[in-house]
Amino acid sequence: MDELIYLDNAATSWPKPDKVYEYMVDVYKRCGVNPGRSGFDKAIEAGNILHDLRQRLTVFFGGDVSVPERLCFTYNATDALNLLIQGLLGNEDHAITTNLEHNSVIRPINHLVRDGGVTATYIPFDGQGFVDPDEIKKAITSKTKLVIVNHGSNVIGTVQPISEIGAICREKGVLFAVDVSQTAGMMPIDMIKMNVDILAFTGHKSLMGSTGIGGLCIRKDVDIKQTRSGGTGVRSAYPYHLENYPYRMEFGTPNMVGVASLWAGQEWMTERGGVEKIHEQEMALTQKLLDGFNNIEGVITYCSNDLENHIATMTINIDGMEAGDVGIMLDVDFNIATRTGLHCAPLVHKQLGIVEIHGGVRFSIGPFNTEAHIDAAITGVTEIAERARGMKKARLHSTNK
Repeated sequence: MDELIYLDNAATSWPKPDKVYEYMVDVYKRCGVNPGRSGFDKAIEAGNILHDLRQRLTVFFGGDVSVPERLCFTYNATDALNLLIQGLLGNEDHAITTNLEHNSVIRPINHLVRDGGVTATYIPFDGQGFVDPDEIKKAITSKTKLVIVNHGSNVIGTVQPISEIGAICREKGVLFAVDVSQTAGMMPIDMIKMNVDILAFTGHKSLMGSTGIGGLCIRKDVDIKQTRSGGTGVRSAYPYHLENYPYRMEFGTPNMVGVASLWAGQEWMTERGGVEKIHEQEMALTQKLLDGFNNIEGVITYCSNDLENHIATMTINIDGMEAGDVGIMLDVDFNIATRTGLHCAPLVHKQLGIVEIHGGVRFSIGPFNTEAHIDAAITGVTEIAERARGMKKARLHSTNK
């Protein structure tokens, strides 16, 4: 069987670097015990790996290095976003977010609107896929508690002006949270320079980690209310969950395999020259893919006229075809893996007007993709578009009989 051409890295990066696989196994075999629960050597070693990763990721995200304990690990970005949204918003609070968001933001907010007395405003994006910071500024009221924005869209790939939005929030005294699921590990992030109060990330995408781990990086003096409780391995006789960080946001045994994967992912990115170099390589392939699609009759691209302030993700459709059918043809006939549908971000598709055709076909490039992969994708889409035009002509001929 021909090699699978994997262009679904926005869902999860694959494959992972060999270094990641090897270190995950090594750590779990060498010291795969419960960190922070006991005082024997292997437990201390596991705890040191966990602590060192907090420090390293705090630096990586441009957080406050004086408080690395505010880098808290969760199951994934969805888990992190639920913790921060439910822990910050209450009755009569107002939240501002955008039409670019993933359901991991939309659904928690909608539940609080329906059940918790919260109000919410969704800001649309412009024709190029960007949110205007002034529109967020206009939406802020005396009851606005939180602004939460997707840094990089998992559908159209646009990167939002986070620094400008953050400056507005800081001026207005409103908390600013950013979902960096698509950008963490793909492009530089600096919480302090970007005026970000809370950052939510996942480990299994461009950070090159495993599934099952993500986290929050929380600015000093910002506190999120606890919405869970359980074991921490510290002060077990205390009858309530601890309020100090990281325990405030962490519950139960940490995912040490996931921790090991993120540590190795950091090492791998450093060896590759850092996120800037990786991003440059991915965007060169994205430009090649876009140029190819633009030369195919019947292919529709969205918010991709200019790839400045973009990540290596784009969504297309082929005139006259359902997105799902295109995805099946790419898979079965060309051995190319993409993602079709609404991509867990229905408001993007609604604003683009493609909900009725069940969304689009998403191509997302990772660091292990090559020019040959891009050429194959262009060839596949070219042939499918030709079939679509042929079917359209056949229908017209049949109608005119």
